[in-house]
Amino acid sequence: MTEAVTPTATRTIDARGSFCPGPLMELIRGIKEGQVGDVIAVLSADKGSKTDIPKWVEKAGHRLIGVFTRDGYDEIVVEKMK
Repeated sequence: MTEAVTPTATRTIDARGSFCPGPLMELIRGIKEGQVGDVIAVLSADKGSKTDIPKWVEKAGHRLIGVFTRDGYDEIVVEKMK
């Protein structure tokens, strides 16, 4: 049985002290600065990020790898597609 492997993030944005729309704005900046294929993990304690970031990722044409609930925050992992 093979286990799904989450791609290793090439960049982690710790936005746990930031509130909506801060984590999303930090992700957008990270996407702009990154290269196609980069995997960016956003750490956010803001509950809105769980819905706002995936919506933006889809609209912007990138790939949502997953939203992972951690201890007291969420880790949202995105791959830059273009």
